[in-house]
Amino acid sequence: MLEGLITSKTRIKMLLKFFTNSTATAYLRGLADEFDESTNAIRHELNNLSKAGYIISTENGRTIEYRANVSHPLYNEIKGLVHKYLGIDQIIENIVYKLGDLKLAYLVGDYARGKDTGTIELLLVGEINEMYLNSLVMKAKTLIHRDIKAKQLTEDQFDKQEDEFKSCLLLWSNNSIRIQD
Repeated sequence: MLEGLITSKTRIKMLLKFFTNSTATAYLRGLADEFDESTNAIRHELNNLSKAGYIISTENGRTIEYRANVSHPLYNEIKGLVHKYLGIDQIIENIVYKLGDLKLAYLVGDYARGKDTGTIELLLVGEINEMYLNSLVMKAKTLIHRDIKAKQLTEDQFDKQEDEFKSCLLLWSNNSIRIQD
């Protein structure tokens, strides 16, 4: 989907990095290592995205950190497009809404850090029928053409391990739908 609209694979990787999770930050050499690209290619795309106002930079000592510009008028649209590309909207619609006593749903692993590795990892908190969850995951996999791994915890288990999931991306809470900015 994005490949037809945006021809630069490096730019797509950057959009995924910065717009999957708005708290993601990165610097030039880190992006070059992560994407296995030259620093020149990364610099070129960072300059283009910065010039357009989609990302902003801040100096942190001798390095410059980049992050999504959440104040940009198109921020929500780009984030929505990235989430659709990853299939997050389909996961919420086809898994999260259909589970019984679900309390929280988190995006964990590489995608929570903005890395497109092909496997979407979910952490689901609540009393969940594991067989039904597995059938929903299989259906969602065929819809979005990505591997999905779901880990489930009870509320008590989650409370004991909550610190481990501070850097994860909250996708849904039973109080209301909350896709984190």
